[in-house]
Amino acid sequence: MGPGDLCFSSAPWLHVPLLDRLAPIRAAGFAGLSVSPGDIWALEAQGMTAGEIAMRIGDAGLTIAELDCVACWMDHQRQGADDDLSRLLRTLTAERVIETAARLSAPSVAVIDMSPLPTPVHLAAEAFAKVCDLAADHGLKAHIEFLPVGGIRSLADAWAIVAAAGRTNGGITLDAWHFHRSASSLDLLRTIPGHRIHAVQLCDARPDPLPDPWAELMTQRLLPGEGVIDLVALIRTLDAIGCTAPTGVEVFNLRQNDQSLAQAAQDWATHTRAVLAQARTTA
Repeated sequence: MGPGDLCFSSAPWLHVPLLDRLAPIRAAGFAGLSVSPGDIWALEAQGMTAGEIAMRIGDAGLTIAELDCVACWMDHQRQGADDDLSRLLRTLTAERVIETAARLSAPSVAVIDMSPLPTPVHLAAEAFAKVCDLAADHGLKAHIEFLPVGGIRSLADAWAIVAAAGRTNGGITLDAWHFHRSASSLDLLRTIPGHRIHAVQLCDARPDPLPDPWAELMTQRLLPGEGVIDLVALIRTLDAIGCTAPTGVEVFNLRQNDQSLAQAAQDWATHTRAVLAQARTTA
């Protein structure tokens, strides 16, 4: 897959079983999709092998873009609260997720830090280098997704960690909402080699941020072209630096609760294609 291909980011639709996602995603014109470790572990618990799961995805006409995500890869992430989310994140260790990705023949794993406070670059870089080495043992790439409400909060933070880690298979997930709400800059993006942007996720943002950024992140992101993010400039910059990642789409919005996956996937695809056409046909 390349920049002209659409990739469906599954995170907002994990409540729909993986195999039930495939047909509507493909019907909307997506070429690939991300999958979660939980998707694979649930099907393996039912008796399917990872190879059989990958074959079902391929038979549906789709490519696996990434396994999303590694969330427990630093010492401080192994401690903390005892709520459902924290317990889930602690199961997403680098070892377990990367081994699952290898069984699935996925090309890469996303890496996140959901810590409430910023993580020092030197600590994150040392830990990320170990993640990259483990991924490289299986022929995989690893890419940090920065979140303005997490421990790695901006493109600058993520790139500093990737650069300090010094691993050729290490890179970045660039999510448009995170990029915009973290006040990350296109000027910095222009300085990053395109091959270090391993994944792209498009959506859009409200003009007025909600007081609770987590609530906005998880419930009020908009379809590409509906909000205030300059997605045309973002896409043109990614193209200019030679990014070859497929065009991912990830939209968390409560209004999708009243939609079928087929309708939402079609909306994601239609809006994203319109933005891509504007970015790539207008000088």
